Amino acid sequence: MRLEGKVAVVTGASRGMGYAITKRFADEGAHVVMLARGREELDKAASQIGSRALPYAADIGDPDALRTIFTDIAKRFGGLDILVNNAALATPNPIVDALDADVQKEVAVNILGPLYCCRESIPLMRARGGGDIVNISSESVNHPYPHLGLYAATKSALETLSVVLRAELADDRIRVTTYRSGNVRGTFSRGWSDEARTRARAAARDAGFYGQSGAQIEPEIPAETILNVITLAREAQIDLIELRGAQPTSETIAARMAADPSKV
Repeated sequence: MRLEGKVAVVTGASRGMGYAITKRFADEGAHVVMLARGREELDKAASQIGSRALPYAADIGDPDALRTIFTDIAKRFGGLDILVNNAALATPNPIVDALDADVQKEVAVNILGPLYCCRESIPLMRARGGGDIVNISSESVNHPYPHLGLYAATKSALETLSVVLRAELADDRIRVTTYRSGNVRGTFSRGWSDEARTRARAAARDAGFYGQSGAQIEPEIPAETILNVITLAREAQIDLIELRGAQPTSETIAARMAADPSKV
């Protein structure tokens, strides 16, 4: 098994891409600390994966909560080998309509959370003599969707953070990879109101965005790709990888323009 004896942290691990990454790592022998906010959903996900999954319910935007968790990881395992900053959220609105609480939560989860996780992980990776950090970005950094401008901005910030960390950690044998994701099947828009979802979908349709994104792919595909990235020979480094579905057919575009919210 390619990750036997390794310890990993995956954020946003209770569903979608985070769950698929966690399961793939555990299948390859890693102990995986799963971070997510909802305890019930997280515990259920961990039980489905098995004894190699360790769930910690936490808001990654809370630095004190993360300090406690990473202190426990250090005591339990003596170090850390892999961090995947996957957790993200978006509240669809034009910037002029954005509420203070929504803006603060989105920034906290999408950029402050990864920064805090990196800050706590680096000493534990140094204790192991190296490691891998994978920051999950989005194709929206190049094509920001209407009503999702703040989400795209936080992902752009995350990519900049990756560049800075890569330079700072070069002598520590800690590799930092930006994984820029296309459309992955999951529950990203689960918390959106019907009104906000309808407005965002209409704005994207009217601006022609559904023809720019690749077709939707299953989360197991990026999970396998990320596994390959972190098991690459240590003398090699992947700075940026962008994975998306193949160019959509006219049927795919039509489906996205219809009333299925999972296509947004």
